[in-house]
Amino acid sequence: MPDREFPQHLSLSAHIRALGDQAAEKVTLGEIIDTFGRRAFAALMFVLAIPNLLPLPPGSSTILGAPLLLISPQMVVGFQTLWLPRFIDDRQMSRAELARAFGKLLPWLERIEQVSRPRLVFMFGPVGDRLIGLICTLLSFVLILPIPLGNLLPALTIAVLAFSMVQRDGLLAVVGYALAATSGAVLFLSAGVVMAAVHHLVGWFGGA
Repeated sequence: MPDREFPQHLSLSAHIRALGDQAAEKVTLGEIIDTFGRRAFAALMFVLAIPNLLPLPPGSSTILGAPLLLISPQMVVGFQTLWLPRFIDDRQMSRAELARAFGKLLPWLERIEQVSRPRLVFMFGPVGDRLIGLICTLLSFVLILPIPLGNLLPALTIAVLAFSMVQRDGLLAVVGYALAATSGAVLFLSAGVVMAAVHHLVGWFGGA
């Protein structure tokens, strides 16, 4: 599932920098998605996952994780065009907060872009892309749970796997799979905390 609508003449870092440079104080998730194109699944997953590596206002991980939980299953099924419900599209975030988060991470992304290139491309395609989508679906669910510091490793894993798809870099995909295995091990060891977080989330949705 190549990101055919992603503008390949711009690097991902340049595209993200341009997103933060616009004048409006607020940006909706729908505007972010439309900027990258509704077929650019991997680029969108990276943009929604990477800010979770830095401190953001309370609730931001849920706002960013909710569309991830809808995007990644569509990759598994093999959808060619992204669909999100209107209430997700209309969710607003502070452009300044996003720009601040991206500003701290962009130098690292630009360094990785300099050494990343298409390699081991057999790891992508109908099967490889769906496998990445499946892993990201499971990790996206963890990402929206209210687990203290529990979103860092899942967010990093999603970001690395998504970036590997954008670059078609199989070496990065191997790193992403290793991070996914580490995430699974950590979650297994902290299963009690995870179950308590799931119970809290179910209660929250039930009372909404």
